Amino acid sequence: MPSIGAVRSESSGEIRSGSGSTPQKRRSISGGPISPPSPVKWKSPRRSVNGSPKTPSKEIEKDSDAKATRLHKSPMKKLSESFLDKSKWNPGDSKQMSAAKEALHVSTVPSTVVCREDEQNRIMDFCKACIEHEKAGSLYACGCPGTGKSLSMEKVRRALVDWAGQAGFQPPDLLSINCTSLTNTSEIFSKILEKQQPRKKTKSSTSPLQHLRNIYSKKQQSSGMKMMLIIADELDYLITRDRTVLHDLFMLTTLPFSSCILIGVSNAIDLADRFLPKLQSLNCKPMVVTFRAYSKDQILKILQQRLMALPSPVFQPQALELCARKVAAASGDMRKALSVCRSALEILEAELRESINSLSLSSEKGAFDQQTLPALDSLTNQEINIVRVDHMATALSKTFRSPIVDTIQSLPQHQQIILCSAVKLFRGGKKDTTVGELNKSYVDICKSVLVPPIGILELSSMCRVLSDQGLLKLGQAREDKLKRVTLKVDEADIAFALQGIRFFRNCLQ
Repeated sequence: MPSIGAVRSESSGEIRSGSGSTPQKRRSISGGPISPPSPVKWKSPRRSVNGSPKTPSKEIEKDSDAKATRLHKSPMKKLSESFLDKSKWNPGDSKQMSAAKEALHVSTVPSTVVCREDEQNRIMDFCKACIEHEKAGSLYACGCPGTGKSLSMEKVRRALVDWAGQAGFQPPDLLSINCTSLTNTSEIFSKILEKQQPRKKTKSSTSPLQHLRNIYSKKQQSSGMKMMLIIADELDYLITRDRTVLHDLFMLTTLPFSSCILIGVSNAIDLADRFLPKLQSLNCKPMVVTFRAYSKDQILKILQQRLMALPSPVFQPQALELCARKVAAASGDMRKALSVCRSALEILEAELRESINSLSLSSEKGAFDQQTLPALDSLTNQEINIVRVDHMATALSKTFRSPIVDTIQSLPQHQQIILCSAVKLFRGGKKDTTVGELNKSYVDICKSVLVPPIGILELSSMCRVLSDQGLLKLGQAREDKLKRVTLKVDEADIAFALQGIRFFRNCLQ
């Protein structure tokens, strides 16, 4: 018999005495004799969370409670604080749902800005060089909406202050201006002057721009120049008919004793082409950093990074991938992807609310039957209660609804298979194919799913129907099988329209 001080080893299910004697096997439940000791076979901690299958249920509960206590003591993100009492995702809990929506909100600043490291490094290196050499400079950051420009600028701003302190330089003064908030375009010079000389009053006869020119044209008496980082967001709002304000702003960085590090941010990619030639002639051409639209993999990575703040899965991986693929094909706007995910969460929330209401009505009438009981079980099913592909498809259709998608979804099955066959053929880089080649791909798909294929003549007539609807372009030839076929719609639209059907989803993967 083991001593009172014996303890149980969680990993191997053995009894050890407090004096450190050799391990012995646990007695059987029937109380039989202890068998001779045998070599310990180590189990994976993941497989032996609750001990061996013979462990009594009380011991399992005790072990799981201890592990749960340890998990609750670990630090968590602010967004997941409402989950501390529950380890499983419960969309019916308003606190958990609110935390999930907050994680996907555009205004929620993530802890790290991923997929924009190269752009941030280029901007950071530019700012460091300006501070190290005490030399003014200008940079223009452009990109479509929702490509991470403002988030990257905020990260660079914080990182630059930290770097200056560590490197022994004076941290720059910081001025962030959203040009949409200006009452008139020339007000931007008043804000710069106020930051440059916060306590000095200027003569009313001198304009803020002229006063800044005077300051930056004379050598400062104080030793050591303190630089000023100016981030002008929505820069295209400063464009006037003659563009003098925009030119004067960038010209401030060319003055001999200027301390301005100017970063202009704009959604207009062609703005650089419109005003750069003039700036180049004025010898103040800025460095240009372009933020490209997010790709599917980048959108997926950002969504996963935001959802890591939550302690359990909220979306099916396939649902997130569908969202990333469609948004990347449409615009690459990350804000749109976040909006779609929040919409999918709201669809799940409404679906569960409707299920609960129908069950409560059934319970009031005492009408629980074989159809009601499975619905009741589904409310506690973890797989059912997360955002699925069908939820995401509904949210995407609300956001990206187009006549093309409606047309594809209303087509007969064989015409939809023809479109899938065309998509598979053109993925290899082909721009067009023949009706004969398209027929071969079509027959292969039909055989794989045991659908009887139609003949080539009927397929050719269906191609003409699809051509009349603007989905395919059908060329002319003496024989039907030699006619050239080209897709006239985006592959992403076809995939989006048909992804709700498993057969087509598998064909297009």
